[in-house]
Amino acid sequence: MKNCFRNDARQKVTGTARFADDLSFPGMAHAVPVYSSHVHARISALLTDEARSMPGVLAVYTWKDVPGSLSAGQIHADCPIFVKDRIRSTGDVLALVVADTRSSALAAAEKVRVRAEDLPLVLDTEEALKPDSPVIPEGRPSNIVNHHKVRKGDPDVRMEEADLIIEEFFETPLIEHAYIEPECGIALPREDGALEIYGSVQHPFSTRRFISAYLARPLASIIVHGHAVGGSFGGKDDTASVVCARAALAAVDLGRPVKLLYDRPWSMRESYKRNPYKMWYKAGFTKEGKLHSVISRTLSDSGAYTSTTPWSTWRSAVQNVGPYELNDIRADVYGVATNNIFTGAMRGFGSPQTNFAFEQIMDMAAEKLDIDPLEIRRINAVRDGSETITGQVLDDHTVSLVEVLDKAAGIIGYESRKSLNTRGVPGEDGKLRGIGLACSYRGCSLGAEGMDFCCATVNVQFDGSVLMDVSVFENGQGAPSAMMILASQMLGIPVEKIHYNASSTATIPDGGTTVASRGTLVGGGALKDAVDQLKKIIRDTLKKHLVDGDEDIEFRDDRIWGSRGRSLSWAEAGRMMYLARVYPFALGTFQAPPVTWDEETGQGDAYFSYVYSAQAVELEIDPKSGVCSILNIAAAHDIGKAVNPPMVIGQIQGGIVQGAGMALTEKFLLDDEGRALSLNFSKYKIPRATDLPDIKAAIVENYDPLSPTGVKGIGEPALEIIAPAIANAVAAATGSHLTSLPLDIKALTKSMFEETES
Repeated sequence: MKNCFRNDARQKVTGTARFADDLSFPGMAHAVPVYSSHVHARISALLTDEARSMPGVLAVYTWKDVPGSLSAGQIHADCPIFVKDRIRSTGDVLALVVADTRSSALAAAEKVRVRAEDLPLVLDTEEALKPDSPVIPEGRPSNIVNHHKVRKGDPDVRMEEADLIIEEFFETPLIEHAYIEPECGIALPREDGALEIYGSVQHPFSTRRFISAYLARPLASIIVHGHAVGGSFGGKDDTASVVCARAALAAVDLGRPVKLLYDRPWSMRESYKRNPYKMWYKAGFTKEGKLHSVISRTLSDSGAYTSTTPWSTWRSAVQNVGPYELNDIRADVYGVATNNIFTGAMRGFGSPQTNFAFEQIMDMAAEKLDIDPLEIRRINAVRDGSETITGQVLDDHTVSLVEVLDKAAGIIGYESRKSLNTRGVPGEDGKLRGIGLACSYRGCSLGAEGMDFCCATVNVQFDGSVLMDVSVFENGQGAPSAMMILASQMLGIPVEKIHYNASSTATIPDGGTTVASRGTLVGGGALKDAVDQLKKIIRDTLKKHLVDGDEDIEFRDDRIWGSRGRSLSWAEAGRMMYLARVYPFALGTFQAPPVTWDEETGQGDAYFSYVYSAQAVELEIDPKSGVCSILNIAAAHDIGKAVNPPMVIGQIQGGIVQGAGMALTEKFLLDDEGRALSLNFSKYKIPRATDLPDIKAAIVENYDPLSPTGVKGIGEPALEIIAPAIANAVAAATGSHLTSLPLDIKALTKSMFEETES
């Protein structure tokens, strides 16, 4: 495999990369948030005088000091910068204390007092839907945040015709993003009236929109800089944007830089989580293993605020039964408001939850029908020309689901090792062993839930070096490196000759959020458009020096080539363009192919293309201790084209580790009154390096004609199926399916062991 290229590798390895908290500015003040012990309460008074009189305190800000809207949001403007008269969740912020030093601000924050009357709590989505339940969202008739449907065929009639019906309930919990860098925001007011923002944010343009709404400032006056971010996975959009907005509010008022740095407990208390799901499935199969009919109902806990719950749940509807052919389905997916911590985007959106459910249903059916789990997936897999549950015909790209299934199965040795499945009867070594599979198709980019567009600039300098910028922001995933490699390939120049500009909201137009595994796809599409335009400018200007007639000009081997062996170095071309007074500069754009959607029927071409994925897991369980050891993991993903193969493998491995945590150890805990208990990593268990084996990953490349560069994505597909693969392996080992996450294997084996003893 080729060496991995990372343009920021040296800075990351040597520790010279500058994250938000590494930045400091003259005269910088420090801010800290103020929380309450209440979870749902009506505020009668907020007492700040004692805090204001503390040494070093510059100001204490509350909702009364907000010049613009008190609330903003990605979809609905309901996320408050400070709460006004009602506390809705344990993560709500009452006030912001600003002082000369962080220690002074922390001391003063302890002096802020709130008088409030507790209100009835709504902590369960089923309770929230009852007619007499208190309504959590302001100005809404009920706690239903959104309702997505899929209606196709006649599932009730077809269910009666089924030879086998599987009915099961599945549940997933709150999941913390657990990024290594907590939120930090720094705001610098400039003398010209502009406001500069540095922060650990996922998408600077989202942050700019939040700040503009809260502070009632023009977008053009807010400059959000891109710089190193210590991970996000979807979690540094809403919360991190509000953090930056609070710092900005104080900075504008005080006329000096302000830093708001979160510690881990604040971050885990306030930041939004992966949506918990309750899922009821009824699936009918023929005796030959063909999926016949599905009726499903899903409740997604949105928490106290909307965030991106409607986007996550929309994907749960579109991908409700995984990558399988099915003509008859009725699916209902609801986002439901509660007093829990609000939820939103996390790697995979709403697909990891539905995959956890339906990939187990496929194994349950296979067991009942005495069909191999791999074979039942082959029987039902979408193929070229298949129609999805939303009525989309897959006829414009390579549908490689069977290919990736066979690839993953081959890597792990599925056919030879499935005979080792113990099904609850320990082997000679006293261990339970099992092997499990899961597969998926994932819609590329935002699809019909959003608008897919992007832009890029390419600018050849006087000396022939190239300056480029793409409106895809770096969160640690290596997006700039991928863009530089693509530009290098397109222009035929060494990657060392390209400088990637550190983007800000003032240097490049908004290209949409860095989510949905869309960065390389849409960024690469915009970059190709820019490079194509640049090449035309160069051809039109320099062809008289390189060709005799209409011959084409080639860009390769670090030179620009014409006919009869004539060529120019890039430095020569740069000087000639300058002397011709022609700008070798281009702005490229990308707009995704059209998609369609009918909200009432859940029918349409939901995405313009799909990524096909399969993963397999082999594990063993000690039935006495309940300790589960994962022995082997194999993955195969068709991502169209791998721009930076080692980084693709890294994304696959990282996604699997994160998904394994979701499967085995991770659950964000709240007490009975909705207060956060998991406030650090001693209480919230993420996987350690020693918990997983080496992960064998295969990159499958079927060039996608709908992507300008043939590229798709890998960030989210890598995570979305490892939990059901592990669950299916546990079932193969123990003979019992666990339908709630994290998988309580110790409780299962304890009950098995006690039954054996008795």
